[in-house]
Amino acid sequence: MSRRREVSHTSARSLLTTLLGEFVLPRGRPVWTSTLVDVLAVFGVEEKSARQALARTAAEGWLVSERVGRRVRWSLTAPGRRLLTEGAARIYGFGRDRNAWDGRWLMLLVSVPETKRDLRHSLRTRLTWAGFGSPTPGVWISADAGRQDEAASIVRELGLDREAMSFVASYGQIGDQDAMVSRAWDLTALEERYEGFIDEFTGLQPATGDEALHAQTRLVHEWRRFPFLDPQLPVSLLPANWSGVQAAELFHRKHVEWRVLAQEHWDLLTTEEEAA
Repeated sequence: MSRRREVSHTSARSLLTTLLGEFVLPRGRPVWTSTLVDVLAVFGVEEKSARQALARTAAEGWLVSERVGRRVRWSLTAPGRRLLTEGAARIYGFGRDRNAWDGRWLMLLVSVPETKRDLRHSLRTRLTWAGFGSPTPGVWISADAGRQDEAASIVRELGLDREAMSFVASYGQIGDQDAMVSRAWDLTALEERYEGFIDEFTGLQPATGDEALHAQTRLVHEWRRFPFLDPQLPVSLLPANWSGVQAAELFHRKHVEWRVLAQEHWDLLTTEEEAA
């Protein structure tokens, strides 16, 4: 999944991915085109866009179609199941716990010429997803020294391992650690996103199955953006009363509260389609 797709405006592709991960993956059985098209329509996705999203997702190898008479149903492929399973583990586990920090930083030195824009973009995207920030060009840092193997895989797969160097160390006496953090990550913008999430879902109380499915899908869809945005810094490096903590508590509480009704409504929709 591209980081741009995750953090940009809502699209048919990204909504489809949310539905596949939240409702299709746990059941392990095919789902009719009409079910997915009808549910996406609730979010304002036109039928043409919904069908294009299915076709493109299949072209990427996540889905495979099967014709049954005049109808078509879709199943997750093995790579699709693996990708969504890994994504679900990160999304549903995100924000639960923050381990104690030993004060060590992982620093990665790797630069890419400006002429190689695609490579620069790939490096920036993948390191950002891994929780790295860049306080100055060519320098990437993470408060999780255990991400060294992940960083090594990224630079190796991008063909940059010969130029890259890494260090694990505590911050020295020169400069200011908080200033380095503020240059590496825009925590103010991130906190505004968390506060928007809190404002959107705090007072939401779905009463029917249809409302619960809609609310649950929105909840997961909005929350799944945060692993791309939040480096999960230690509490000691965050502003006081960090709203990310409250947002995480809200997500996990609402997800549990709405889950049964939302899942039951999905089963009702699929059962009706089976009988059609």
